[in-house]
Amino acid sequence: MVTGASRGIGRAIALRLAEAGADIALWARDGDALQRVAGEVTALGVRALAVVCDVSDPAAVNAAAERVRSVLAPVTIVVNNAGAVLRKPTAELTDAEWRRILAVNLDATFYVTRSFLSDLTRAGGRVINISSIAGREGTALLAAYCAAKHGVVGLTRALAEELRAAKVSVNAICPGSVDTNMLREGMPDASADMTPDDIARTALFLAHTAPPALTGACIDVYG
Repeated sequence: MVTGASRGIGRAIALRLAEAGADIALWARDGDALQRVAGEVTALGVRALAVVCDVSDPAAVNAAAERVRSVLAPVTIVVNNAGAVLRKPTAELTDAEWRRILAVNLDATFYVTRSFLSDLTRAGGRVINISSIAGREGTALLAAYCAAKHGVVGLTRALAEELRAAKVSVNAICPGSVDTNMLREGMPDASADMTPDDIARTALFLAHTAPPALTGACIDVYG
């Protein structure tokens, strides 16, 4: 299953996994865009389940996970890609803005992963978290985003250790400048060094061909 699957990196990951033969549960808030991606996935000869879900809402996540299980169980690959960015001086950030960015990027990664842990531990599954180079470094005017993505890196490493005995691999991808709307929103003066498919190909490796012993890694993809 892939969150934030209606566009950009999430869409590209869903299509790469579908090409490799995986049935895909697609999660996003934009139902119309999600249906379009579901059509692209089914055209590749696999099943697609489109689920409209606000991943920052734990109750909505649990309900969506149950729906996925009823159709595509067991879930063996979880891709936490949903994200949001806000470019603003730290002194001007409101409490609500701070919480929103952490909720969509960090809280959601926890909620979604937790909702599928029973499937993952039974199957020896794989978790792929999309962090950012901002999860490695600091960037002016992106304090909330950087804090959230650093948190995703920490969560990835902690879960990798916790789930090692269950043979569940947990890894993160830390992209640099990818040609997405989020890049244009968060860093409008930056030039894109990569396409979403560059990240999708990395996710496919982690989901499909990487050895199970590769866990706890945070892979920088700079372009």
